[in-house]
Amino acid sequence: MAGNKTHRNTQSVDTYLASVDNEQRRRDSLEVLEMMRDITGMKPEMWGSSMVGFGSYHYRYDSGREGDWFLTGFAPRKQALTLYIMDGFAGQDALMEKLGKHKTGKSCLYINKLDDIHRPTLRQLIRKSVTHLKKKYDA
Repeated sequence: MAGNKTHRNTQSVDTYLASVDNEQRRRDSLEVLEMMRDITGMKPEMWGSSMVGFGSYHYRYDSGREGDWFLTGFAPRKQALTLYIMDGFAGQDALMEKLGKHKTGKSCLYINKLDDIHRPTLRQLIRKSVTHLKKKYDA
């Protein structure tokens, strides 16, 4: 069975973020970096060539697929700043309504710029997800 293609590595987070061309996206990424560092109490690490993650947990699906992934993280993509809220957004309707302008995928939160977002709500969303994953996976 194939495992994840994306793994934690020793690439420098600071060097990677300094290489982000879009100045607004770079500034927002640095703010999210500090926000996630504060919330998790963990140091950031690169996952693959373009994702910054905090902490990790080991998962195993009923199908037998298993692997390791970060508790929370982000990637400064060209189209949007992508935040990984690994617990997803089910049951978070009240928070999502207060969050501001965004789009979501299964566990991805897409933000054009942080100024569109209510930061205390974002912090709460990240904290709830990390807390849930730590309990669920004993991370």
